[in-house]
This record gives sequence, C-alpha cells and structure tokens, in this order.
Amino acid sequence: MKLDENKMILSQQYTAEVQTAHRAAVEEFMNPQQLRPNVVGLGVGVKWRNGEPTGEPALLTLVTHKIPRDELSRADLIPSRLADMQTDVLEIGYPFAGVGELRQKPTQVRTELMQPTNGATGTYRVTERMEIPEMGVELLAKRARPAEGGYSVGHYKITAGTIATCVYDILPGGSTNPPVHGVGTPPRYYILSNNHVLANSNDAAVGDPILQPGPFDGGNASTDVIARLNRFVPIDFEPTIPREQHRNLVDAAIAEAAFHDIDREIYWLGYVRGWRRKQDVTVGMPVFKTGRTTNFTSGRITAISATVDVGYGNGKVARFKDQIITTNISAGGDSGSLVATLVNNTPAAVGLLFAGSSVATIVNQIENVRSLLRVEIAEQML
Repeated sequence: MKLDENKMILSQQYTAEVQTAHRAAVEEFMNPQQLRPNVVGLGVGVKWRNGEPTGEPALLTLVTHKIPRDELSRADLIPSRLADMQTDVLEIGYPFAGVGELRQKPTQVRTELMQPTNGATGTYRVTERMEIPEMGVELLAKRARPAEGGYSVGHYKITAGTIATCVYDILPGGSTNPPVHGVGTPPRYYILSNNHVLANSNDAAVGDPILQPGPFDGGNASTDVIARLNRFVPIDFEPTIPREQHRNLVDAAIAEAAFHDIDREIYWLGYVRGWRRKQDVTVGMPVFKTGRTTNFTSGRITAISATVDVGYGNGKVARFKDQIITTNISAGGDSGSLVATLVNNTPAAVGLLFAGSSVATIVNQIENVRSLLRVEIAEQML
C-alpha cells in the first residue's frame, strides 16, 4: 500500500502549535524519576492511524519498543493528550552513540533517491532505486588524501567514525545569532565530526592526534595522522550530572588539518552549498547522508524538536534537546556523517548524525552545530 507522502509532512502552523505543547509538557513528562517503561524521549511529529499518516500534529512519545496496552498498568499508559495536544507513540529502539561494535566489511546498501517535486513546499518523489557497489562501501574505510566527507576517521583512542565535511571559522562580519556569513579567506580548515569520534567523549585533550582512517580501519598514529583536535562541545553525562540538568544540544567537535589533506566534497553527495535553519527543517523532509559503514543512504525526518536520552556505554547516558529523528539511515561507524536534503536540486546541510538504533537515527540540528562550534558549514542558507 502506497502511503500519502503529503500527510507525512507537518505544516509550519501545525509545527508551531505542537512545539508550544512540547515546551509545556516535556519537563514533567521526561522527569527521570517518573519515566514510563521504555520511554526515551518526546518529540514533534505527525499522528498516524492504522499504519497511515494523517498530517495532523502530535506530540510523539519516543519508546524503545511498543508494549500492548493490555500489558501496561493504568499509570504507565501514555496519555491521549499532553498540554492539550494529541499524542502518538514512535518506536526508535535503544538510542546509542558510542563507538563500540563496527562492521568489518559493510554489505551493499540499497536506497531510494528522492527528487523534489516542489522545492518550496518540500514534497518529493522517488526517482530511482540504486545499489552502492561493495567496493564503494569498503572504500570509505580506507586511507584517503585528500579525505572527503564520508570517510573513516577517529581519535587515536577510539574505533572509527565518519568525517562530516571540511569547515572553517566564521569569518569577520559573520555571526551566529542572527546567523550571518562573514567575508574573507579562511586561515584554518577543520574536519567536522562528533565529540565521541574526535574527542573521545570529553576524554581527549586539545592537540590529540586524529587518524584517517580510524584505528579500527587500520589507522596508525605513526603514519595516518590527518589532523589535531582543536575544540569540542562538552557533553553532560549521567551519572556525573543528573539527567534533568543536562543542556546537551550537539555531540560535535573539530580537528585542524592541512588544507591539502581534506576536501569539502562529500563522497557520492558532492559539494554541499548551503545549510538549513532550524525553522526550515521539517517533519517529513527527505534526507540523505554518506557514512563510513553504510555509505549513501536516504530516509525521512519523523520528528523534530525532540528531547531524547542516548546511551554512550559504560553506564553513561546523555539527554539531548532539540534533536532530529529520522528513519534508520545509519549503523555503527556512521557517527559524524553530515545529513543533507535537496533544496532546488542543491544539497543543503540539515544536521550532524551522532546516534541511532536498528530502527531510527538521531541527528543534531546543523544550526546548533554552527553556533556552538562557531564554524561555517557552507556559504549560504538555503
């Protein structure tokens, strides 16, 4: 049965209404001492009925897996309404952002290429099915100079993640609030990826060596240093910091590299020429990425403005706010991938992939990454 793609999209008016409800409900609903079974988050999305999208706004309760209503106590049932907004339940698995088990030899990736039918409204149609050859998938785990986005990378003490793209400091005259692009020639260039990829989940020191490929893929500190850690946004972790006090927006870091060793191209995607503001990242938007493990994959945004609890291994949990949830477009080792969409047939950055499960992927808003790291992602807002 073909789904009505237009009803997967949430209008700007509905988005504003449900975001207001989210702000009113999230603190109480996500109280760590009173979380319902399997609940890991709360987001903004579309109500589904009988397996079909309705186009109606809803607060989405994010759960690891759905439990039949008759197996839940009355106290554990999800309310039909929160803050006077209808609710729905979205299964996203167990969100994880560590650098644990990776695939040694990725298999073929099957994906759908999305072509916009109306760039202004964000409606898309499937134009082609394709398969990335296994050689192309394995290529991203190899050494490359210059290294493009999508290739394996990592702090010398981790396994491996993915290069998002090459970025640079916001230029003179530029700002983050409001977002304005500066003018001039960048004096330094950086690899963009996750904190847990480049900064070992807060445990690295500025100047630490970054390897390409990552250590899991054979990267060696004596021959494969491509960059040095420059800065990262610290992550609040439980148990060190109580979960209700977490203020995490991004899992992001940059490492300085020589201009000739990195490339602003992203394997298979090409050159990302713009980025999307948060207000222009919408539920139902088709997205795609290139990553070290699964290469090129595409999917769709299922929730925005999400508050979600993410595991990092060794008993550490971090609560993130203002996140994007997509269908599953990733696997272990894809952390750090740049997630993009098409705007007038031009790739535009949407977010930074940092966590996921077997059924969903979690992405930082690229506007938050730009603001907190003070780096330029691309030359224009699209």
